[in-house]
Amino acid sequence: MTQDVFKALADPTRRRILDELAERDGQSLFEICARLTTKHGLGLSRQAVSQHLAVLESAGLVIPRREGRYKFHDLDTEPLERIVTRWLRPDAPESTP
Repeated sequence: MTQDVFKALADPTRRRILDELAERDGQSLFEICARLTTKHGLGLSRQAVSQHLAVLESAGLVIPRREGRYKFHDLDTEPLERIVTRWLRPDAPESTP
């Protein structure tokens, strides 16, 4: 699972998708495509964005939910928290600037 997270984060387009979901959760595929085009100048097809979302879903970073005939995508940061806490030392002193 951890390797899936690193693989998902390795691609800049997937990181932009996560940024957009962090800014506004619960977006449809159409909304994600529109935001990637207008804010980042990425002219990706819906199929390409769907494939990126599938990688993010398999890593547990995006959770899809259906409401009627619409599918919305929500960000799940729990896999990232597991990675961060893996290397943090609970006994490490805090540094002061």
